[in-house]
Amino acid sequence: MLSVIPNPPRIVLPIVGSEDTFPVRRVYCVGRNYGAHAREMGADPDREAPFFFLKPADALQAVPYGTLTEHPYPPRTEKYHFEVELVAALAHGGRDIPEADALAYVYGYAVGLDMTRRDLQDEAKRMSRPWDMGKGADASGPIGPLHPVSAIGHPAKGAITLSVDGQQRQSGDLSEMIQSVAEQIALLSTYFEMHPGDLIFTGTPSGVGAVSRGETMTAAIEGLGRIDLKVV
Repeated sequence: MLSVIPNPPRIVLPIVGSEDTFPVRRVYCVGRNYGAHAREMGADPDREAPFFFLKPADALQAVPYGTLTEHPYPPRTEKYHFEVELVAALAHGGRDIPEADALAYVYGYAVGLDMTRRDLQDEAKRMSRPWDMGKGADASGPIGPLHPVSAIGHPAKGAITLSVDGQQRQSGDLSEMIQSVAEQIALLSTYFEMHPGDLIFTGTPSGVGAVSRGETMTAAIEGLGRIDLKVV
């Protein structure tokens, strides 16, 4: 049986130290997972329950190391915000995964950005509508190559930063996450059956802000390197 339209290519990510690639199935994101960021967004991290949203897998933008990659400014926004994040990639799936076992499901980690049309997201919040238009723009998930757990282990601490044209805008530490990677996997698996190829964007530290055309973003996580993007 033939498809009536051409099948779109599956999104794949490069893997550090390998010619193999990692096929992506689904992209989950956790909201307000650093206390200072929750407060800058007007929330109380001590009272708010963990929550998640999704990005389309084809909104990812694979960014190689050692190059300045062009990143398209999306249409219909005047407030395009950066959010640097640790991304966890799953090699195994299941339901109701115990927290104590959850890290065994991770294949590797990468530097990522949850780019957000903040004006559209803010409007959706005011009108009690979904965030999809704010979070799902084309190329709104820049991500660097995956580092396998077999090579780097599970990063639980280390600097996570973002600069714009050399000026630091975000700075935090992975240890400041409210909900750990293991906790996120365990909780997500009570809502969905997790599968190999799933990604989790694990939250951003404080300092999120707008970026403009012509500016260069550098996102970095200790032990995972950096990615560089010029907004065009």
